[in-house]
Amino acid sequence: MADTIKLRNAPGSYSIRAAGAVLGESSNVIELSEGNLAPVLYVPREDLAMAFFDKNDTTSHCPHKGDASYYTLEAKSGPIKDAAWSYETPNEGLERIAGHLAFYADKVTVEEV
Repeated sequence: MADTIKLRNAPGSYSIRAAGAVLGESSNVIELSEGNLAPVLYVPREDLAMAFFDKNDTTSHCPHKGDASYYTLEAKSGPIKDAAWSYETPNEGLERIAGHLAFYADKVTVEEV
């Protein structure tokens, strides 16, 4: 794991919403900080309505975190491609984010409640 990546349990409870729907609520969110980048919140899948998410064929690779898979959000207004991503088998030291989704802020709102 890169020395610049830090994981911590995000305090509080969070609501996850998009396209007028609540997709989940969680008090088990992990905050990932990487260098000077804005922190990213990773939400456990068991706290999300995963029926709204379909894994698609988009992938990416981060040398520090590993290979990411992407998800399309099936909203009532239509699909939102690549709304979320996940590191299914993250690199050593980041195993805690496996089984979690992170979201693009312009597509999904993750807000502390």
